[in-house]
Amino acid sequence: MGKMVRAISEDGSVMACVLNATDIVGKMEQIHQTSAVVTAALGRLTIAGSLMGILLKNEKDSLTLRIDADGPTGSLLVVANSLGNVKSSVQNSIVELPLNQYGKLDVSGAVGKQGTLSVIKDLGLKEPYIGQVPIVSGEIAEDITQYYVSSEQTPTVCGLGVLVNPDLTVRSAGGYLVQLLPFADESCIDRLEENLKDIPPVSSMFDQGMTPEEICNRLLNGLNPNLLDSFQTAYQCDCSKQKVEKALISLGREELKKIQQEEEQIELTCHFCEKRYHFSKQDIQNLIDNS
Repeated sequence: MGKMVRAISEDGSVMACVLNATDIVGKMEQIHQTSAVVTAALGRLTIAGSLMGILLKNEKDSLTLRIDADGPTGSLLVVANSLGNVKSSVQNSIVELPLNQYGKLDVSGAVGKQGTLSVIKDLGLKEPYIGQVPIVSGEIAEDITQYYVSSEQTPTVCGLGVLVNPDLTVRSAGGYLVQLLPFADESCIDRLEENLKDIPPVSSMFDQGMTPEEICNRLLNGLNPNLLDSFQTAYQCDCSKQKVEKALISLGREELKKIQQEEEQIELTCHFCEKRYHFSKQDIQNLIDNS
């Protein structure tokens, strides 16, 4: 389970949310068996999805993040709900690249620098909200920040980080979002900029034992922060055989008959949790009868 904390400045002009996502990204790595740089890249986007998910207003709202860029990872996909629970997938789970010029995992090289970040919000309306921005750096956090500035006109600072052990397990992972509300004054902005100037990488802060509350207080230092709430989030897939059956039925009777003729048994795998679902010829016939 991850731990999410939200806080707001005393005057209500700055909001911060911080997530310790070590367990979430650890489960993601176990499911997808990602190489180190893919763990860092998909882990960052997974953390971002959880942080953005809790900003949704209604319980049944959901959010999808998708990066389509020119790097070797291919597409990265994250789905989150309003509780911050999240699931993710990647087109290519194994990518091997040299470390970047700073001796760090080359996330930008894996993701790519040419492409788009899409944000899709299902708010229960007739059509989902879709925002799309060009990739800024491929480092994920900068791309999320750019989305908020250009698509939602909300000044936002995003920090995301994943530390990977030599054995490819996740040592620490987490992130934060800090957003200015419209009535924030210059002194508040100056103070926030000062706080952010020398703040360590978020994964390092968690690795050193800092709690989400302590990181919130550091981000909002001098602004008299008040804790809004604290709760657990998780890597959580909601797939089921019933949902897979609905997806098969949506193919249409003719396509199902073709599958039935060509295959003794079919196996479908969930891209988010790798769970396998098996369907016999009789199972397909039942779907045909019910479609």
